[in-house]
Amino acid sequence: MIERIVSGGQTGADRAALDWALENGIPHGGWCPKGRLAEDGPIPEKYELTETPSADYAQRTEWNVRDSDGTVVFSIAPTPSGGSAKTMAFSQQHGKPVIHICRNDRKSVQSLLQFIGSHGIRILNVAGPRASEEPEVGEFVRRILELSVGKGSAG
Repeated sequence: MIERIVSGGQTGADRAALDWALENGIPHGGWCPKGRLAEDGPIPEKYELTETPSADYAQRTEWNVRDSDGTVVFSIAPTPSGGSAKTMAFSQQHGKPVIHICRNDRKSVQSLLQFIGSHGIRILNVAGPRASEEPEVGEFVRRILELSVGKGSAG
């Protein structure tokens, strides 16, 4: 069902989703800040992201929400904060479906599959903390994507 994964290219959750898409032959993309800004320097060119007119992270966050069918916000912490909380707020403002999945949720895979199916998600925006905030989030994102999207719901 998932035809494309989008994210903003930041380290952590965003980059893990893009890497997973590349490794699994799933088209990817999304908006990133002008200058391809990320906490570890410019976002590598292997990620097919389009720069927004502004270097403001909030613009790329909003545009990725706006241009996707729905958003999953991953986190290790039980409550999203910072940019993750903004992502959820933008989803509500744009009337787009959003789900938060944290590591403590024992039904993460089922929750994501139900979310994708019930909302007909084809373009999935993946968001969450950067690596400096939650170093383990990237591996969590990859594992949940593999166990849900990777189990035949792609394409």
